[in-house]
Amino acid sequence: MASKAPAKPKRLSEQEVQATYQRLQSELQALTGKITELETDAEEHTLVLGTLTDALDKDPERQCFRLVGGVLIQRTVKDVVPDLTLQRDRIKNSIIGLAETLKTREEEFTTLIKEYQIRTIRA
Repeated sequence: MASKAPAKPKRLSEQEVQATYQRLQSELQALTGKITELETDAEEHTLVLGTLTDALDKDPERQCFRLVGGVLIQRTVKDVVPDLTLQRDRIKNSIIGLAETLKTREEEFTTLIKEYQIRTIRA
């Protein structure tokens, strides 16, 4: 029995190539924007944690306010610091995951450009 050769992927039509190109370009822009937004959030969390860590050392029972889901909540510094640290770490993990997704999409985009010899025209 003869073995089958792996099938070549079907060539996309010009419209499909254009749609795929635009979709990938939009995804890259959206991912980049989200990563930037999350990096800003992580930096803000780090700044707040720096301030609260000083307060935690001096007076752990000091009252502070935290905005959770649009509601301002009053808690002690010792209660807020662990929550903010956890949230900052989650944000950083999200950034890592999105960066990996961005890299994958960039590779797909580059492959599409090379495979179909796409050249952009600057106006």
